[in-house]
Amino acid sequence: MSACIKVDGLKKYYGDVKAVDGISFEVEQGTIFGMLGRNGAGKTTTIETLIGLTDRTGGHIEVLGLDPAQDLEELKERIGVQLQSPVLFSHLTVKETLDLFASFYENPIEPEEVIEMLGLKDKENSSMDSLSGGQFHRVAVALAIISNGDIIFLDEPTTGLDPQARRKVWDTIARLKEKGKTIFLTTHFMDEAEILCDSLVIIDSGKLIAEGSPEDLINQYFAEQTIEFVNSNLDQGLLQGYENLNGVLQLEHYKNKNLVKLHTDDASTTIKELIDFSCKTGNTIEKLQLRKPGLEDLFLKLTGSEIKDEEF
Repeated sequence: MSACIKVDGLKKYYGDVKAVDGISFEVEQGTIFGMLGRNGAGKTTTIETLIGLTDRTGGHIEVLGLDPAQDLEELKERIGVQLQSPVLFSHLTVKETLDLFASFYENPIEPEEVIEMLGLKDKENSSMDSLSGGQFHRVAVALAIISNGDIIFLDEPTTGLDPQARRKVWDTIARLKEKGKTIFLTTHFMDEAEILCDSLVIIDSGKLIAEGSPEDLINQYFAEQTIEFVNSNLDQGLLQGYENLNGVLQLEHYKNKNLVKLHTDDASTTIKELIDFSCKTGNTIEKLQLRKPGLEDLFLKLTGSEIKDEEF
């Protein structure tokens, strides 16, 4: 597959603030590509430069062979975009809004089909100002899809949605991929990225810190697995005993839940010794499970847990 997005050394500075600081990546045609990062990492700024909404400070961009800074009108015809806070006509109905946006494109998807895809049938005759936040957000996703563009840019598409609505959006994204569309997705939901994305990049403070498929990245950064269990009779002696089991690299103790996590590079040996140790000490363990690291573990390992509040 050929790359439909090429980014080389992209920079976007606001005075002394480096919102995006020299990132490079490529997106293959017909795939779901994810950009992960916490608030303020530079995700939205990156999308805004790719769609020509914001001028870049430096670097090179190609989207479908076009430079957004020079070929914006041509590019608009070939992409769909969902931003986090769109401004729409408040007194138009959902159906009227979709009809209006469909009229902007030569070959749009039929509004009725998009309404069905996003589960908006019961709201198609409701005015935009009567929608809940989650319903409004789904309409914003629908407006990106209706373009029938080759690339659909979705900036945090499931923020504020309930679990059912999130699944509906996930199903819609999967259907778009089946139609041959490329999806560029930004998110801070790790489960979303792990389920949907063929490849992804993680950015932090404007810099790219990891890239690859979810599975490859997890395997690259983690050799260990995690054994989790509950013990309601924990004391310091037991915790020390758990930590000394063969294979254990790190112990985490969540006192309020009586939960213990053992990170181990030899899960079978550690589990055997854990059971033997529990029998020997007469302490019952419950809810024992073996868990492989996921994207959330990777994200925390690479970025840390400190919350940053600036938005770019």
